[in-house]
Amino acid sequence: MSVETGTTPTTDPTTDPTAVNDETGSAASANDGASTATANGTAASDAAPAPSSVTMTKALNQALRDSLADDDTVLVFGEDVGRLGGVFRVTEALRAEFGSNRVWDSPLAESGIIGTAIGMAMNGMRPVVEMQFDAYAYPAFEQIVSHVAKMRNRTKGRVSLPITIRIPYAGDIGGVEHHSDSSEAYWTSTPGLTVVTPSNPADAYSLLRESIASDDPVVFMEPKSRYWMKETLSLPVTTAPMNRAQVIREGTDVTLLAYGPTVRTALDSAEAGAEHGLSIEVIDLRTLSPFDDETVSESVRKTSRAAIIHEAAQFGGYGAEVAARLTERNFTYLSAPILRVAGFDVPYPSPKLEEFYLPTVERVLDALESWDWEL
Repeated sequence: MSVETGTTPTTDPTTDPTAVNDETGSAASANDGASTATANGTAASDAAPAPSSVTMTKALNQALRDSLADDDTVLVFGEDVGRLGGVFRVTEALRAEFGSNRVWDSPLAESGIIGTAIGMAMNGMRPVVEMQFDAYAYPAFEQIVSHVAKMRNRTKGRVSLPITIRIPYAGDIGGVEHHSDSSEAYWTSTPGLTVVTPSNPADAYSLLRESIASDDPVVFMEPKSRYWMKETLSLPVTTAPMNRAQVIREGTDVTLLAYGPTVRTALDSAEAGAEHGLSIEVIDLRTLSPFDDETVSESVRKTSRAAIIHEAAQFGGYGAEVAARLTERNFTYLSAPILRVAGFDVPYPSPKLEEFYLPTVERVLDALESWDWEL
């Protein structure tokens, strides 16, 4: 599989509705050339599709389509996911294919979306809901933390909530306030939630299918800036299991940990570091909670140095937990403190300033140079 990055849309996906048919709610399919399925689960073609260039948006769309086709209990709903096909077109054409009883537009009430999903899941359905933007999930915070995350424990295992909560998150798209938050630490600090974030189209497809099939609730965080990232592959595709991190570049001097949008930053940093004689290993965490201690610790014990990159503010951010647990488990193997390269401790800035807020290759390499490499 080959990957292209840095691909951006020619129109603003948050405002361009030109592909939508007002009569049917359908749109030009994001899955041209890919194998599709009918509403009753019958494959449209038995022939395996040839590899093609697939965006993360297309991979997510196909994962939803295949899940809807394979399981009649799967439902998709949220704000603008039906007629419009989602702000980022992830649900494009699903309403037209599966009908408004299985894919529909909800009222603009996030707590109502999650509350409805809880009731449906308690009665045998598998709802997949979209929060539209990261900060839009905050009105549903109480429902998610108090009920979605605790229901299995509260009922001593008798009631499970197989809910997938899709949250487009993070920045680098020129979004205004409430459109670029990195809220992962809120969800990872909540026991009872699995938190997943893909960094590439193949993982986007495979991890979303696995999340929807899970009997436990999953917060599925989709990096907005990678929606237009392209990868040559054939769908369907199965990647490494959920809850497992992956070493995506081998190295011996330092381990860079990243997830979602910052995986590309980590890989670019490794390339730049190689020009200065640094052998940098890169790990894509993929699942933020539960954490894959085994894979990450094995790498850190080999390199003896580690840094984690994320867009969220540093203080109290996800990297703090990663640094703490790696230090506790691998202290005697470390040659230097574990570093964090993160967003600054301010609210996410305006579009004109976000380039100064986001972690960059230069900031990563500067952090690595701060170590005493003689130790």
